[in-house]
Amino acid sequence: MKHWLIRTLLAAALLPLGAAQAQTLRWASQGDPQTMDPHSQNEGLTNAMNGQVYEYLIGRDKQLNLVPQLATEWQQTGPLQWRMKLRPNVKFHDGSPFTADDVVFSINRAKEPTSQIAVYANAVGDVKKIDDLTVEFNLAQVNPIFLQHINALFIMSKSWSEKNKATKPQDYKNKEEAYTAYNANGTGPYMLVKREPDVKTTYKRNPNWWGKPQGNVQEVIYTPIKQDATRLAALISGEIDFVLDPPPRDLERLRAGGQVKVIEGLENRVVFIGMDQGRDELLYSSVKGKNPFKDVRVRKALYQAIDIETMKTKLMNGQSIPTGAVVPSPLGSFNDPEIEKRLPYDVAAARKLMAEAGYPDGFEVTLDCPNNRYINDEKICIALASMWAQIKVNVKVNAMPRATYFPKLEKLDTSLYMLGWGGSITDAETTFTPIYRNRGTGGIGSYNYGNYTDDKLDAVAAASSKEGDPDKRKALIKQAFLLHNDAVHHIPLHRQFIPWAARNNVAVVHRADNWLEWSWVTVK
Repeated sequence: MKHWLIRTLLAAALLPLGAAQAQTLRWASQGDPQTMDPHSQNEGLTNAMNGQVYEYLIGRDKQLNLVPQLATEWQQTGPLQWRMKLRPNVKFHDGSPFTADDVVFSINRAKEPTSQIAVYANAVGDVKKIDDLTVEFNLAQVNPIFLQHINALFIMSKSWSEKNKATKPQDYKNKEEAYTAYNANGTGPYMLVKREPDVKTTYKRNPNWWGKPQGNVQEVIYTPIKQDATRLAALISGEIDFVLDPPPRDLERLRAGGQVKVIEGLENRVVFIGMDQGRDELLYSSVKGKNPFKDVRVRKALYQAIDIETMKTKLMNGQSIPTGAVVPSPLGSFNDPEIEKRLPYDVAAARKLMAEAGYPDGFEVTLDCPNNRYINDEKICIALASMWAQIKVNVKVNAMPRATYFPKLEKLDTSLYMLGWGGSITDAETTFTPIYRNRGTGGIGSYNYGNYTDDKLDAVAAASSKEGDPDKRKALIKQAFLLHNDAVHHIPLHRQFIPWAARNNVAVVHRADNWLEWSWVTVK
C-alpha cells in the first residue's frame, strides 16, 4: 500500500496544478460494496453506491423527506390500493425507455428468495401495469408505511435483465458469479464504468439523466482502504478527496490540521449483539449438550457485564449514544425513556445470574465480528471480550471482512455475532419485521440470525405492521419493544455517530442514513 501511495503522489505532482482532478471525486472507506446487483444485498454502502446508478420510484431529499423520483405522483385510492404516475421520457443507461413494465418486473424480482429486500417488496403487495406510465399496487393487508417501503426498491430494466440472464437477484451467500455483480444499467445520475472488487470502482456522469445535478462531479473513483492510518494519510496528502468513515480517535487531529474538514452527524444506525438461541448446542462453544443462550439469565449477564459508558468515552471518543432499544433512531421508539433504558452495568449482578443459570465458571464461545463495516467494529468486539472475561466467559473474537462476514451470518453459521441496522427509515416496522420476528417466508425474520422463536413478540410485531390506527399502532409498537427488551433477544450497544472527512475544496451534503449523494457534491 505504501508503494502504491508514493507512486500515485508522484504522478499527481507531475500534472499541472488543478488539472488532473477537476470534477473528479476520489473517495474511500474501510470496506467495499458487496455487489452491483441492487436487489441481492441490503447493506448500507452497497445500497448507497448502487443508488447512484439505480433509482427508486420515490426518493429522499437532503433532510430524508420523501420526494418524487421515477414516480412523479401517487395516490392512495383505497385502504389496500395505491396508484402511481411514472416519469415520462426517462431512459436507462443503455438507451432503452423506462416504462411500467420495468416497475412490475423490478418489484417481482425483488421478491425472489435470493433478495435481501424481499420483505419490503412483499409489503407493497401485487403491482400491475395500467398503461406505460401508470402502475397500481394492490395490498393483501394495510401497510401504514407503504411509501417508505417503496423507497427501498430499486428499479431495473426488464429487457436488460432478460438479455443478460439476470431475472433473479444474485445468490450472494452461495457465491454466484452473476452478471449483475459486476455490471449495471439504471436510470440514475451516474453510470458504472468498471467494477474491480476490493481494488477500485469507477463511474462517470450520465449525460442523459432526467434530473439536474446540483454539483459538478463528472467522474467518481471509489477505493476501499482498510487501514485507518493509510486511509487518512491518503486524505491528508490529497490523494483522495473524501473519507466516509474517519476513525473517532483522529477527528481532533483532522480538525486541527487545516487541510481537511470534518462534517459532523449522527447516523440512523444501532449496533448490537445477537446470540444463537435456536440450536440445542452451539456451534462454537465449550458447552456441550445444551445452549447457554437459550437461558435469559445468561443473555442478561452478558448485557450487564458491558461497561457501555467506558466504551463510549474511551473507544468511541464520545462518538456514540448508548441505547437500550434495538432500533436505528430514537424516533422509532417515540423517544420513550422506558424503551430506551439500558439494563445497568453491574458485574456482581451478572456473575450472580451466571451462577443461577448453572455457569459459575463461565464457558468459551466465539464472537463473529466484521472488521470493515461499522465504526471500530473489531475493537468493540475485543473490548466486549475483555468485559465478558469478568464473568468468566472466555470469548474468541473471529473478525473478518464484510464480504466473508455477511454470507456467514446468512447461513446462520454463528453462535454470537455483531450486527448494525440503519438507513433512512426511522419507523420501527423495518426493524421489527426483518429482525424481531420469527424466521419465516418472504423475508420475515430474515435478519433474525439468532433464530429465536418468540410467538408472543412475533404476533405483536406482526399486528403493528398492519394496524392503520396511529394510536393503536403506537401501543403495539411499544409493547413489541418491551417484550423484546425483557427477553434480551439482542444486546443493544449504541447508535454511532458517522462524521465524514473531506478536503477543504470539497462540498458534500451529510445525510443521517450515511448516504453520500454524488450529484450534490462539488469539487472546486
